[in-house]
Amino acid sequence: MGIFLGVAGDMKKRDSLRTRLRYGFDKSMAAGPIALIGWLAVASLLIIIAAAAFLAVTRIAPEGGEPLNFFEAFWESLMRTLDSGTMGGDTGWAFRLVMLFVTLAGIFVVSALIGVLSAGVDSKLDELRKGRSRVLESDHTIILNWSPSIFDVISELVIANASRRHPRIVVMANMDKVAMEDEIAAKVGRLGNTRIICRSGDPTDLYDLAIVNPQTSRSIIVLSPDGDDPDSQVIKTVLALANDPNRRTAPYNIAAEIRDGKNAEVARVVGGAEVQLVLADQLISRIVVHSSRQSGLSGVYSELLDFDGCEIYTTEQPDLTGKTFGEAVMAYEHCTLIGLCDQQGRVNLNPPSELVIGKDTRAIIIAEDDAAIKLGSAGAKIDAAAILRHQPIEAKPERTLILGWNRRGPIITYELSRYVAPGSILTIAADTPGLEQEVTGLPVVGDNLSVSCRITDTSSSTALASLDVPSYDHVLVLGYSETMAAQPADTRTLVTLLHLRKIADDAGTHISIVSEMIDVRNRELAAVTKADDFVVSNRLVSLMLAQASENQHLAAIFDDLLDEEGSEIYMRPVGHYVAIDQPVTFWTIAESARLRGEIAIGHRRVRAAQSDERALGGVTVNPLKSQALAYLPEDRVIVLARD
Repeated sequence: MGIFLGVAGDMKKRDSLRTRLRYGFDKSMAAGPIALIGWLAVASLLIIIAAAAFLAVTRIAPEGGEPLNFFEAFWESLMRTLDSGTMGGDTGWAFRLVMLFVTLAGIFVVSALIGVLSAGVDSKLDELRKGRSRVLESDHTIILNWSPSIFDVISELVIANASRRHPRIVVMANMDKVAMEDEIAAKVGRLGNTRIICRSGDPTDLYDLAIVNPQTSRSIIVLSPDGDDPDSQVIKTVLALANDPNRRTAPYNIAAEIRDGKNAEVARVVGGAEVQLVLADQLISRIVVHSSRQSGLSGVYSELLDFDGCEIYTTEQPDLTGKTFGEAVMAYEHCTLIGLCDQQGRVNLNPPSELVIGKDTRAIIIAEDDAAIKLGSAGAKIDAAAILRHQPIEAKPERTLILGWNRRGPIITYELSRYVAPGSILTIAADTPGLEQEVTGLPVVGDNLSVSCRITDTSSSTALASLDVPSYDHVLVLGYSETMAAQPADTRTLVTLLHLRKIADDAGTHISIVSEMIDVRNRELAAVTKADDFVVSNRLVSLMLAQASENQHLAAIFDDLLDEEGSEIYMRPVGHYVAIDQPVTFWTIAESARLRGEIAIGHRRVRAAQSDERALGGVTVNPLKSQALAYLPEDRVIVLARD
């Protein structure tokens, strides 16, 4: 009985040993090719040691040769393991049999090694093709999610990266890596010195986020993806970035797109000070409203958001300490000071002229690039005699017509009600299902604006003629982006604009028209309609995201610019500021604006002989102040003012 128990115990020990070895091997199999190569190396070493020990103990040697010691036998066994042809010259059957065993074992090990290496290379190539390998870059910009805005975002970042060394943009979305690379190559064009790296993965998953290496990133852009409830995807992505257990201690610079303003508060709670929110619908709606009341204003916003011109910088300017803001405004010749930013990141645009600039206050400046930001106004030539006194302009009731409807319509209505004078009228004409009920519940501020609704096919010339379009002061054409795809919606908008052009020609009058376009490629086609202004929604959001990724204060700056309670951009006749009977410098215009508590940031001069390659409608932001120009009564000065 004791013998039986002893044998049973030995068998259990052997089974346990085999189990542990099998477990270790299986674990190594799961660990990858490196672990398997290690197991094969161990197996080879054991075989070689066993053969060398056997030869050394038995003193078996080649026929006619001296017996081998352990080290010589080890070397002979190693050579035959690596090269089976080595045993061809062996003599003596005992020695041959031992070397045959070693050689056969070597053939097995080498064959297994080749198989493991081949499988490992294939696996790695497959991983690279699928975009699942980890990014090893640093100081790179990450773009998470995929949307039509991504091409404009990349195009702008390419321009911003022109002066940087080895810039990298890493894109990750739930798409095939090759498909992403092909689309970017087809729609972005020249990438300059920027390299694009695509990875496939879920931006809301912590494991997948690690692939793009956010710990060493320069900035992160989170796009609003297509599909249902995109804001939830954006918020979850920001949550994953901010609360990653392995995240870096330094704060991230995250620019995130949110479509519905109702979700903004949750996103701010999740991202804290690390995230800048670009509220897409509110941004577009506010620019549409501002542009509808001031023709050409969208060109100003495009210029400020486009890296291919003048941008907004927040920079330390210690030389301004102790100066009043009014003195500081006139201290720059090649750039324009528009506000200040305190240590807590609070933005103050167009503060009072008598405000003394304190230490550690950052300046908010419009400049062509950061190298152009230099104090110096020695060449300032101000013609005091040309400066005119301010004459208040009385606000009058306005009649506005909106053709078409989408989810931004309620925001546009609300923003419009904040600006118009008492007695103003808004008529909404569209054939969207449920429009009448929606218009009935539209929120407005005060009683200045009365809203009415007409169910109308806006692509029908007969239906448009019945609206008496020439009687309205402003016409806004919105795309049917909620019920149509981007291209069909823009096509319908183009048809509406062509009908409006014919109505204006037949009436022999000018109709102030601002149109929303979804795809920037349709902007050039729409030029034949002779509308006053175009707001390309996708492009503006893209520009804002790209700029916010480079300037952590930009979202707050534009919140102030587009808020009715803060300072806003206005386009006013130059003749209200200076006498235009002879050429004047922009220094003189800037001084006239400063005396009114405003900041002159540019002008709009439409000249047939001048090309407008960037489609800014004659807008020039931050012009050369020392150059004297002749102005016409229809020219406008662009100012930052509180009313």
